[in-house]
Amino acid sequence: MELSLLLGKQIIALFLIGVVGYAIVKINLLHTEDSQVLSKICVYVCSPCVTVEAFQIECTASKVKGLLLAMAAAAVLHFVYISLTKILSRPLGFNSVERASIVYSNAGNLVIPLVAATFGTEWVFYTSAYIAVQTVLIWTHGKALICHSEDNSLKKIIMNPNIIAMIIGAVLFAANISLPDIVGTTVSSLGSMIGPVSMLVIGMLIGNVDLKWVFRQKRVYFVCLFRLVVLPVISIFLIKISGAARLHPEAGTILLIVVIAGASSVAAMVTQLAQVFGGDAKYASVINVMSVIFCVVTMPLIVLLYDFIL
Repeated sequence: MELSLLLGKQIIALFLIGVVGYAIVKINLLHTEDSQVLSKICVYVCSPCVTVEAFQIECTASKVKGLLLAMAAAAVLHFVYISLTKILSRPLGFNSVERASIVYSNAGNLVIPLVAATFGTEWVFYTSAYIAVQTVLIWTHGKALICHSEDNSLKKIIMNPNIIAMIIGAVLFAANISLPDIVGTTVSSLGSMIGPVSMLVIGMLIGNVDLKWVFRQKRVYFVCLFRLVVLPVISIFLIKISGAARLHPEAGTILLIVVIAGASSVAAMVTQLAQVFGGDAKYASVINVMSVIFCVVTMPLIVLLYDFIL
């Protein structure tokens, strides 16, 4: 129950930051178009810093096994998410933004502070597994969906700042190297900006949108149902059936972190990629805002379901 309450508080805090972004545009302090600069900062600065910082933890045999378990679970779940949305895209009419919104969650912005506050900072490490898998996929599969392009050469993937950050973080972890204090503080500070800045962008993007129109979009409710309820429930039952909870002494908590990461609101990165690469950023931001509102209720319930089943 305590975890559910903390989830609700964290989600509400992020939502209120989005309200600030909405208000900034409404009072003409800034314009919706100004949010593109913030989007690029999130995508190319804050997000890589989050990835590097997540790997700044002592490398032990138990941590490596736990990381591999979390990474394997995240990879399997993403495969299921991607396959399911592709199969259902024709009969249910999912467009590219909807498919990306269903598959990719706000694992960094929301889950990292939540895990740190609930389990302790040492457990944030396991969120890096989900973030690592999602980073690779969102910059390949996700970007291709949003941009309607299959141009994802190996060179372009490897040279992406987010992928480079993941490689650097993994090397530092494997070699047990800690960043110098000044550098570490800088990386941590930039990474901590991702949640607030992302929500400001989302709020600004709908600043000139009629909110009555937003809440009348029945299609968005359907997309949020898949993102926040259907996929997380499938995840829990897959973990139960697979017996993965018996593979590590701390598997119960590690896999709960993976489930929480997969049950969070739509990834802010979907909106930012749509804005940076010419996708439907306004529709993506509407889906994101609605998912943040709904996950105040759905995420705590998913945690309770996990505890009940596993």
